[in-house]
Amino acid sequence: MLKLGLTGSIGMGKSTVAKMFADEGVPVFDADAEVHKLQGPAGRVVAAIEARFPGTTNENGVDRATLGQAVLGDDAAMKALEAIVHPAVGEERAKFLAQHAAAPLVVFDIPLLYETGGQRAVDMVAVVSAAPEIQRARTLQRPGMSDAKFDAILARQVPDADKRARADFVIPTDVPLDETRAHVRRVIACLKAGEGR
Repeated sequence: MLKLGLTGSIGMGKSTVAKMFADEGVPVFDADAEVHKLQGPAGRVVAAIEARFPGTTNENGVDRATLGQAVLGDDAAMKALEAIVHPAVGEERAKFLAQHAAAPLVVFDIPLLYETGGQRAVDMVAVVSAAPEIQRARTLQRPGMSDAKFDAILARQVPDADKRARADFVIPTDVPLDETRAHVRRVIACLKAGEGR
């Protein structure tokens, strides 16, 4: 089994690309979706998050906006949150691998792949990328997003140019969707043929 790490900074179109891999029949582990489940109603990490960050949860699980305010820009708080969430995500990842043990290729959709050292757990990395002005415009369309919040998130992420330089594949999303899909299909073909870069 080949493990492909799929990453990209905020607003780069990574979710769209992950869906394209899934549409091609490749099992995709979506780290963000797992975090949402773990932090949702009756999620496994809700009690631990409430204990560490009082007032950040309710009957619907973690209030992401409140928790975001509690940790954004505070490295110690962010590390404490990651210490709660990352091990639980790791357990879900192990279950995913067991479920898809016969698959020749799986994709791990991990937004903070380089930031967390996750690239060491995959065989190759594909970075989803777009021009900075497109990234900013897409991100600012999100509910509750502001220039200041976007800049704070970017400051915590490895710069796009660095990600592209370290990647085995770069998948552009500032092109027509069909072109992005063609890139995805080429990546799958290369991996199945045992090629990289």
